[in-house]
Amino acid sequence: MSVPRNKRYSRRKHLIEACVGAALLRGRVAALSYRIGLHGKLGVTHHTLALSPGRRLPRPLKIAFASDFHAGVSTDPAIFDDLLAHLAVEQPDVLLLGGDYITGPAKHAEVLATRLAQCKPPLGKFAVFGNHDLSTDDGLIAQLFEAAGVRMLVNRAEALAAPFDNVSICGMDDPWAGEPDATATFAGAGEVRILLMHAPDGLLMLNGQRYDIGFAGHTHGGQIALPDGTPIVMPQGPLSRPYYYGRFPVLRNGDLIVSRGVGCGLIPVRINADPELVICTVQ
Repeated sequence: MSVPRNKRYSRRKHLIEACVGAALLRGRVAALSYRIGLHGKLGVTHHTLALSPGRRLPRPLKIAFASDFHAGVSTDPAIFDDLLAHLAVEQPDVLLLGGDYITGPAKHAEVLATRLAQCKPPLGKFAVFGNHDLSTDDGLIAQLFEAAGVRMLVNRAEALAAPFDNVSICGMDDPWAGEPDATATFAGAGEVRILLMHAPDGLLMLNGQRYDIGFAGHTHGGQIALPDGTPIVMPQGPLSRPYYYGRFPVLRNGDLIVSRGVGCGLIPVRINADPELVICTVQ
């Protein structure tokens, strides 16, 4: 196992996760939670982005974004099958993955990678790491995902294939657990730039870099929220609190879309914060 990159992740937190895992009976509690509806119902949220007339794409680009899977004892794998079913209906051109693929050991990513291998959007699959991934063997996660056809982006941009070769996916490392480098992330990026990061706090790492649309997760929409969607426990991070869910205009830059994610972190319950797949069509 490689040394975790997240220097903030203490042995105490590992011990807490191990205790929670034991209490959740190695996933049996999550399976029951899913069956009775406490995981929430996974839905699809649609957005559109109209570029300026001189920058319009040859045809609309359909982007799928999913984040915060938390494969492990707190998330029943059946919800990943629900995600695949929605992707099969939506037929996106490209799939973006926003991190936190596991809770606990990296080996949990295998159940997710097996399913991601079945999804084959024509323009590919791209991913960044989240804080949970960097608290374990992120090298193993990368191996599993790359074998499933997912390209991991750590502070780098990659252009899409023609006719969208002027569009770049700019993937930045996690703002707190990783080593984000905005300059490297956007180096060589094309005219149309799609920012992919785990947490909204990644915006704090930008230094004048421009993007057209950004995607982030991390917040779970609070996971347990009031009926109006306000989180009972606010997510960590100075920007994760005001940007806990939705689409937000960003001063002198493109909008940021923050997803509630797919899985459950630590406890297998979502209330008023249903999991989601985001679909954004860029025109």
